[in-house]
Amino acid sequence: MKNAKELSSLGDILDYAIAFEQQAFNFYTALQTKVSKRLRALVQELAEEEQHHLTLFQELKNNPDIQHHIATMIRNPPSDHRFSDYIHVPELDDFPDDQSILQYALGREQVAMEQYTHLATQTPEGAIRDLFQFLAIEELAHKKELEKRYYELVHSGGV
Repeated sequence: MKNAKELSSLGDILDYAIAFEQQAFNFYTALQTKVSKRLRALVQELAEEEQHHLTLFQELKNNPDIQHHIATMIRNPPSDHRFSDYIHVPELDDFPDDQSILQYALGREQVAMEQYTHLATQTPEGAIRDLFQFLAIEELAHKKELEKRYYELVHSGGV
């Protein structure tokens, strides 16, 4: 038998993911007026993506077709503690530097990708698994884009 701390209900995991995406949306939205012009479009894009993910989770949780899965207990991802670290967004200066923003965003995308990949392997086949797989792929794509921006920033002498 698994330790209870190793397991969570799918409903709890969806609530946690909703909080994760909501905090990120709030963070990136508030950040848009504080970042340099060269990062403004990227931060706006990140906010829009987080809003999209938030909507997907909310719609899934409220979908009557998955209600019978909400109580299903699944294994918590190994990255769960790191995921929860990103629920609490960092406090930044009024005008944070581009490198700090990109580093935070890179870490967040990495943890989200790991979390959603693991959850996809633990959930029953169907809409929930499909959503976690979709989001894992999206987070990986975001991470690659951020890595490209970070590389450009570092090698353009911007840090």
